[in-house]
Amino acid sequence: MAPNREEITAFFRQLQDEICDALSAADGSTFVEDSWDRPGGGGGRARVLRGNYIEKGGVNFSAVHGELPPAAARSLETQPEETSFYATGVSIVLHPKNVHVPIIHMNVRYFELDGGRFWFGGGIDLTPHYVDREQAAWFHQQLKDTCDAYDTDYYPRFKKWADDYFYLPHRNETRGVGGIFFDRLQPATEQKDKRTLFDFTAAVGRTFAPTYIHLMELNREQPVSEAEARWQQLRRGRYVEFNLVWDRGTKFGLTTNGRTESILMSLPPLAGWTYDYQPVEGSREEETLNSLRKDVNWVAG
Repeated sequence: MAPNREEITAFFRQLQDEICDALSAADGSTFVEDSWDRPGGGGGRARVLRGNYIEKGGVNFSAVHGELPPAAARSLETQPEETSFYATGVSIVLHPKNVHVPIIHMNVRYFELDGGRFWFGGGIDLTPHYVDREQAAWFHQQLKDTCDAYDTDYYPRFKKWADDYFYLPHRNETRGVGGIFFDRLQPATEQKDKRTLFDFTAAVGRTFAPTYIHLMELNREQPVSEAEARWQQLRRGRYVEFNLVWDRGTKFGLTTNGRTESILMSLPPLAGWTYDYQPVEGSREEETLNSLRKDVNWVAG
């Protein structure tokens, strides 16, 4: 039987609980919850962590519905009869204290229009302050394993999608080492039924916690110099630039009268910008900047 919106919403609510429990145990700290209602319909639970290793983390669940504002309708290329929507999902951004622990983002979501049209979307991408090629390859392998369980075409297809999406054209660099990104997965385009597409989206969601916790535990005790801390602020600045200028999710949330605090929880607690920054030749900073390119084959085979 195809999953309905109630089953999908219940799963995302449970996924938020599972991920928060896993991160709390790994970080040794507790999330603060802030439940909210959307004036146009629905609401959610924002959970924020200021922990021992995670300087600022947000794990948000939402289930919202209502009339589509004109700007959102145009961006979704809706039909005239599609005037209202239902959307639910989980969105995560974690900014670590230690510069050697990467920033990570995940979103898994379901969107439904009146009249019956629906789709799934989501993905996970990694933004290391310093690119470690071995760790980047391991991260991509986790995502490939999840994708391959459903379709061997998914990883190369969604990996390229992430490279193209998480890109700063004004900097000519990717936001990080990428990951996977997918949107508008629906039976008509994927030749898969709704249950399979839901199961795949759920599997991506459950890949997040063990993958990130492994990377966090691997790097969180490394020493950090003052120069490295300044570099962390510069890399966070790039993250801010992408989220405020290019991210479609941020724009959609703001144009549909979403909760501003939840939408902007993706921003780091402290970021920096240096005019015309130039890395030292041969430095790890230069190596990282040279690695922020599309179409890097992180996983062999």
